[in-house]
Amino acid sequence: MIIKINPQNPQGRLIRRVVEILKNGGVIAYPTDTYYGIGCDIMNKKAIQKIYHLKQRSKSKPFSFICSGLKNISHYAKVSNYAYKNMKRLLPGPYTFILEGSKLVPKIMLTNRKKAGIRVPDNSICLWLVEELGNPIITTSATMPDGTIIHDPSFIQDFFHTRIDAVIDGGPVPGQPSSIISLVDDLPEIIRKGLGDTSIFE
Repeated sequence: MIIKINPQNPQGRLIRRVVEILKNGGVIAYPTDTYYGIGCDIMNKKAIQKIYHLKQRSKSKPFSFICSGLKNISHYAKVSNYAYKNMKRLLPGPYTFILEGSKLVPKIMLTNRKKAGIRVPDNSICLWLVEELGNPIITTSATMPDGTIIHDPSFIQDFFHTRIDAVIDGGPVPGQPSSIISLVDDLPEIIRKGLGDTSIFE
């Protein structure tokens, strides 16, 4: 099922329709400020298992997740003054920050060292979804088994078919990865350079 949502001004009733799917343990595809992502409610273990299966990914590699803003991040991660100050300058934007996860984050979403990858994309659709759901949603790029990124919502629908409950068509996205920055212990480390300026950490 493809649901067309306006990326500049998301229609509330359509956002609520998708949130209903998430609340019922559904898996969705949605636009971000980098790629189209695949996600579910991070509090739904069954739905998370589905995404591991879809992505054929080892459980030892947790997915990142989307929060709606800095205030929301502080529920799910330990945010120092240093981390807060720098994230405030860059978010929302195409960054994944690695932080120490809080007790609210399900174990399946944390690395062995209790770290979590957190995003606040500059995309109204995903921020509205998280806001309306009240929980973060998983984010992992929509890819084919060989790792090819799928950029087109109708192709995502054709490829995953019944394995995904809804595909949001939110128009074109940049199609480049986020920059990944670890801020653990206030020691910034650029793990991957993607979209977004990382010069303040260099």
